[in-house]
Amino acid sequence: MLAAPTAHGTRWRIIDVAKGHAVAGRIIAEPVDGADAAALRAGRPMLLLRHEQWPRWSSVGTIGVEHAGWLRQLAATGPRTDRPGIDWRRRVALVSPYLESAEPLAALIAYGEIARAPYGALRSLKPRLDAAIIARWLDDPKLAARRPAYTLLLGIAGGPADAERLERRLDAVWASRDATNLGAMLAADLELRGPSRVAWIATKYLADRGRTMAEIAAALQALGEHGDENGAVPRARVIQAFLVLIKERKPMAGLVAEHLADLEYWDAVSEYAALLASDVPPDPASRGAIVTYLERCPRAEAKAELASLK
Repeated sequence: MLAAPTAHGTRWRIIDVAKGHAVAGRIIAEPVDGADAAALRAGRPMLLLRHEQWPRWSSVGTIGVEHAGWLRQLAATGPRTDRPGIDWRRRVALVSPYLESAEPLAALIAYGEIARAPYGALRSLKPRLDAAIIARWLDDPKLAARRPAYTLLLGIAGGPADAERLERRLDAVWASRDATNLGAMLAADLELRGPSRVAWIATKYLADRGRTMAEIAAALQALGEHGDENGAVPRARVIQAFLVLIKERKPMAGLVAEHLADLEYWDAVSEYAALLASDVPPDPASRGAIVTYLERCPRAEAKAELASLK
């Protein structure tokens, strides 16, 4: 809800309600955390949040009352009795116009939702995005912490010139072994260039024994996003890249086991079982992921392999 402090911040008057059973105009007496002196002096409404069973409210900052309707719409995209999940496509459509808004809290809320949204929901924003504006955000050092999300958006909104610029950056970070923002850059590169870039990632990161674990994890993250979405890069092509890791980096083969299981690809059963029984066992975390893959597999051969391994 939006509320204004009264009696030197000891009580709060409800201005508007975004979600819940509070009533505008009433006074609440419950304690409010996070309302600092500067915010109280500003005299603007504050956005207060709490779970219905919590005894205290938390202030997340000031915001203009004209945003109350937007906050109600945003709250309505959350889980409810007839829909346990978040309506992500509607939610990102609501917040995208507020990215880097002049209203700081609205901009922060918008960025937070974009940063945690599923990749498929972000792709639905393509008609709403302006690549030139996003590129300026990426060049702004004050927004460095937001580069991963904005890099993904540029991959969705951009064109050939953006792809060429991104590939120059990727060549530079590959040479320097820098994994900063690498997952987002690779995902954006795949979105812009499509399946033709999968082989480059597989060769440069998955099959290269000189890569760090952070770099490999970033490459798998990017491929996994596209495998889940089955959009710019077909799921089958992503699976082929995962199989490169199993073949070329046997101790790390389990890193793609969860991805393969989520994609319901079960043709790696015999290869994984052979790896567990071989003289070149995977590392403990990788081994555990492989066992989980075999346990999740619905095929009888996987159950038989597990039984023989035990």
